[in-house]
Amino acid sequence: MDLALTAVITALLVGVLAGGLSFYLRGALITRGQEAARAAAEQQIRRADARSKEILLEAREHGIKTRTALEAEIRAERQELQRLEIHVEQREETLEKRTSAVEERDRSLERLQEQLEGERTDLEEVRQREDERLEEISGLSAIDARQMLMVRAEEAIEFDLARRYRDAEVQARERSDELARDVLAGAIQRLASDVVSDSSVSSVPLPNDDMKGRLIGREGRNIRAIEAATGVDLIIDDTPEAVTISCFDPIRREVARIALGQLIQDGRIHPARIEEQVEKARREVGEVVQKAGEEALFEANIHGLHPELVKIVGRLKFRYSYGENVLRHSVEVSLLAGMMAAEIGARVDVCKVAGFLHDIGKALSHEVEGPHAEIGADLVLKYNVSDQIADPIRQHHDSEMTTTEAFLVAAADAISAARPGARRDTLEQYVQRMQALEDTARGFEGVERCFAIQAGREIRVMVQPETVDDAACAVLARDITKRIEGTLSYPGQIKVVVIRESRSIEIAR
Repeated sequence: MDLALTAVITALLVGVLAGGLSFYLRGALITRGQEAARAAAEQQIRRADARSKEILLEAREHGIKTRTALEAEIRAERQELQRLEIHVEQREETLEKRTSAVEERDRSLERLQEQLEGERTDLEEVRQREDERLEEISGLSAIDARQMLMVRAEEAIEFDLARRYRDAEVQARERSDELARDVLAGAIQRLASDVVSDSSVSSVPLPNDDMKGRLIGREGRNIRAIEAATGVDLIIDDTPEAVTISCFDPIRREVARIALGQLIQDGRIHPARIEEQVEKARREVGEVVQKAGEEALFEANIHGLHPELVKIVGRLKFRYSYGENVLRHSVEVSLLAGMMAAEIGARVDVCKVAGFLHDIGKALSHEVEGPHAEIGADLVLKYNVSDQIADPIRQHHDSEMTTTEAFLVAAADAISAARPGARRDTLEQYVQRMQALEDTARGFEGVERCFAIQAGREIRVMVQPETVDDAACAVLARDITKRIEGTLSYPGQIKVVVIRESRSIEIAR
């Protein structure tokens, strides 16, 4: 029992001692943690104090720098304000001086105006006294004298005008023929088209004489088929390696020529092939006719014609008159008539269209009986062409013409027919014209050299670059053009090219 009690007591004592020891140790640990936290807090406080001191120092330094910069800016602005004040004061002094000068000038002008008014008054008084004295001497008033002078002046003017009218009428009568020749010659020269002499092709070359037999065919079936399909006559005679085509219709003749050429080239000649090639050639000729009419219309600068008229005109491509192609002749007549109409103030549009269509009757002369002028006039009227255009077409071969346009179309027709001889220049005249053209351009200041090229169609002028600048080149080209137009007679147009060239030369040694 005692041992048990002793053991319990001992255990209690050990537990109390252990609890006290534990409490003591926990208190010690808590105290030590508080001391460490306090030490850390103090260290943070010290660091914060040091950082705050650094920030204060930096702020103080930044404030000093900012203040220094602001003071420098203030000093600079103050100096600028002082400079502006000085400038404003100087301007005010200048304005005051100018104001004083203007006021002095105004006063001088007022004095001069008063002096002029006084002199004008004196002159009026002197004039009035002179008029009164003249009236006393002549016995006429100023109004009567003025009327007398006016009557005499009118009589003198009327006499002078009558004399000038008479002189102008006599001069116009004397120069009418000369002016007409100048208009015609100018139109001829300004057209300046190529001189060509065409002829219709009426024969087809053969590669050999054996081809003649193949064209005739067995018992003549091939040649009959060709003649029936084309409406032409084939003449196969003793002419070596050639076949002659005979037909009054140029379109048929051209169709036959093309078809024969294709057949000869292909080598297969029989009735079926002949009909095929003839139809193909007919379509080809139709396209050529249409294109030729459109090109001629464009070249003559005419628009608004009926498409069928254009196609009929294109047929003239294969029509020739005394070696001259009628389509080219029609274009020339249109251009010539238009130029002459512009010179004398006639209807340019009427003359151009009438000249273009004046020989359209020749495209149908083998189909319709009658003169080609009558046929052409009746034809164009069917396509809503006005009588003003149809009349020159009808009358261009008549001796009596009712309109100016008809006369111009007839004159242009005659000029175009005589064109080769009318425009042919001799070598001496050609050289003189080139020399006159170069001398005209060489007469301007700053021109170094000049050359007439392309048979007088262009002149190139080289100028001195140190004398004539780029802007003056354009003025020089215009001045040369005006002088050429005013002093020279020339065909077509002349292009003036002014060249300004600067060269820098160095030598590598």
